[in-house]
Formats: sequence, structure tokens, C-alpha cells
Amino acid sequence: MKIYDVTDEVFREYGKIVDGIDSAELLKKLDEVSPCPDDSTVYVPDDAALDALPVHDYLRDHVYGGLPIQIGYCSGTNTLLSCLEYHRGAELNIASSSFVLLLARVQDIKDGKIDSSAVKAFRVPANTAVLVYETTLHYAPCGHFKVLVVLPKGTNETKPAIKAGTWEDSLLWANNKWLIAHPDTSEAAAGAYVGITGENIDIAEDLR
Repeated sequence: MKIYDVTDEVFREYGKIVDGIDSAELLKKLDEVSPCPDDSTVYVPDDAALDALPVHDYLRDHVYGGLPIQIGYCSGTNTLLSCLEYHRGAELNIASSSFVLLLARVQDIKDGKIDSSAVKAFRVPANTAVLVYETTLHYAPCGHFKVLVVLPKGTNETKPAIKAGTWEDSLLWANNKWLIAHPDTSEAAAGAYVGITGENIDIAEDLR
């Protein structure tokens, strides 16, 4: 699979690089608090130690325009697409080493399905802050990574107790998290909406 760089023109549809963030303290603290397993991933939506750093207020005010935010992380090892998700609000990612994002667009969903051929891969260089737009489908990073994840406050916590009345309601997997799974995943087995057709992309060979 071709892996683009986030500096490539094609990335403009999916997100943008955010300059001016002093992430050194954040990444140092991330290294202290986050495990990094070799055979799985760990996701923590909101970490108190990261939230307590002074840069939290800068991100809240300069990146999210004053909206309440949470700073968490996703770390570990992954090479698979598995699922695609989206949120109301953009997601900011930063890491001290490079990683790859597998991305598609909400507009690529047709009749409740999205073919994995619509997915593109993007490499994020070390110490580069990328903002993934609200309309961009994404999931766990790929590679061996410790990635900071900044989102609107409350995202990925316990979902509201609603009765599904629309197709989109059937995707709601957690608070502010709409999820579409590939059939060959643990998420699908756990009851997630199955809507990814085609292969479950694996970029292990492309990462060598």
C-alpha cells in the first residue's frame, strides 16, 4: 500500500499540520505514563497527568478555540485497519517517533458501507502535530508508537443510553464515537456495526 506523507497535497482532504505547539513536555510525560506493548494497543481517552501540564490550556484555547478538551494516548503496536471511526470535533495527534494513520472520508460511506479501497495511508513524522478533521474516518495508528490523542472533553467515554432511531445511531459505540467495523474483528464480534467491505488492510510489509 502506498504511504503518503502528511506534507503531501493529498492530505489536505483529511487534516492539516498544526504549527506552534511546544510538545516537548507532553511527549516526555507521555513516555512516563504510557505502556507500549509489542502485540496490542492501549487507549486511554483522558490522562490526568497529561491534562495537568500547562500546554493543556494552550491546546484548549489555540487549537480548539476554548472548548473543553481531554489529552489521552494510544500506544502499542498495530498494522491493521480493523475499524473506522469519527467524532464531532477534530482530533489532534502528536508523537516523538513517526507513525502511520489509515484514513478515509465520511463522504466515502455509501448505503451504510465503505470499501477498504477508499482508505489511504499517511506517515506522520516525529514531533509533528496533525489535526484530523471531523469528517475524516480513522482508527488506531499503525507502527510501534506512543501517540498523544487530544479530543473534545468526554469523547470515547461511556455512550449515552439511547434507543437507536437512525442509521447513525446504530454506529454509536461510545460517547462522541461513531464506529464502523470490518467483519473480521473483535469489535464486530462484540456487536459493533459491520460496514467495512473488502480486505482488512494490513500494512505490516509496507512498514518494513
